[in-house]
Amino acid sequence: MTLPVWTGAEEMRSALAALRASGERIVLVPTMGDLHEGHLALVRAGLPFGRGIVSIFVNPTQFAPGEDYENYPRRLEEDLEKLRPLGVAGVFAPAPEELYPEGESTRVEVGGLSEPLCGAHRDGHFLGVTTVCTKLFVLTGCDLAVFGQAGPR
Repeated sequence: MTLPVWTGAEEMRSALAALRASGERIVLVPTMGDLHEGHLALVRAGLPFGRGIVSIFVNPTQFAPGEDYENYPRRLEEDLEKLRPLGVAGVFAPAPEELYPEGESTRVEVGGLSEPLCGAHRDGHFLGVTTVCTKLFVLTGCDLAVFGQAGPR
């Protein structure tokens, strides 16, 4: 089974417009890839609400200095194999330049929320997460997004 992989926002929007035109709702599961059962459970949880799409994007803006962005696992082919049997509509797997073109400086800050979460020990992490999620919401025009809960550290 072929699983569409969109690397550009325009090709993804075109494909999603066709789904919307047929009355489908779009359900986004944003990930950084290296998918595991928790991610797949989120995809399955969203499917009753519309056509699922998964973003796979290792977001450079959520890594603090000294964190290992360069070595974060990138296993797109393995991730696609895990997603194919689930019946998702496609995968948005852009290059960093697609979401953060040269000269881009927009950031989305949610005051107060990050402090009890990652903000206490990962400077800038939550700002990167809220920024990329907002970009993904706008680019996909999703009707619903599905998120999990981080386990204990």
